[in-house]
Amino acid sequence: MLLIRDIMYCKPGKVRPMVEKFTAMAKLGTKKGMPKMRVMTDVSAERYWTVVSEMEVESMDAFTALMQNPDSAKDFETIMQGYHDLVDHGRREIYNIEA
Repeated sequence: MLLIRDIMYCKPGKVRPMVEKFTAMAKLGTKKGMPKMRVMTDVSAERYWTVVSEMEVESMDAFTALMQNPDSAKDFETIMQGYHDLVDHGRREIYNIEA
């Protein structure tokens, strides 16, 4: 089992629009049978205006299949359109869940 975490460092004043995009993705993902996505904002983080989303998947193959599903990809693309205007930079972390 893997934990996939996307960390976005937003521009000042752009956290709420980014949260709305991730929340819409989470709702759409649930409808399409994807794993539950959690969306979090910082209380105290490496830097201000941080938005984190995470989900658990069985394997990298399962994650890749989710991301490359043509039905979902187009919908997710529509939701995330313009997100580059909201973020300064971001990164993805992938962890093995050990216990």
